[in-house]
Amino acid sequence: MGNTYLWVKALHIVFVASWFAGLFYLPRLYVNLAMVPADSHAERERLLLMARKLYRFSSLLMLPALALGFWLWLGLGVGRGSGWMHAKLALVVGVVGYHHMCRSLMRGFEQLANRRSHRWYRVFNEVSVLLFAAVVVLVVVKPF
Repeated sequence: MGNTYLWVKALHIVFVASWFAGLFYLPRLYVNLAMVPADSHAERERLLLMARKLYRFSSLLMLPALALGFWLWLGLGVGRGSGWMHAKLALVVGVVGYHHMCRSLMRGFEQLANRRSHRWYRVFNEVSVLLFAAVVVLVVVKPF
């Protein structure tokens, strides 16, 4: 593996951390959007613009994060056949689902169809932190 492995691993970590930074902040924008008064169109549009841009940027970060992760797993054999890797892959599927759920929630704000409170979005915001922590623990500790 050697040098290639270290470069792929380092880039994977950088892109995963960057992707998650977007997933940490995007729901926070939803908290703010859920609190915008109905007559505050300019504030709503500004927050929606920020959310759209952050979602697009996070999506661009997700692609190399996933590609590099698959390269580590399938190309370099990292974790192949390990229980921790199966659990990590399940979490990755969950993170991708969370990412796409963020898009769906954004569409609800765009269509003035949001029915959730800012408190709900505060809890939703913590899901990404729990997913990130679980992935890191699995990769570092390799509990099974």
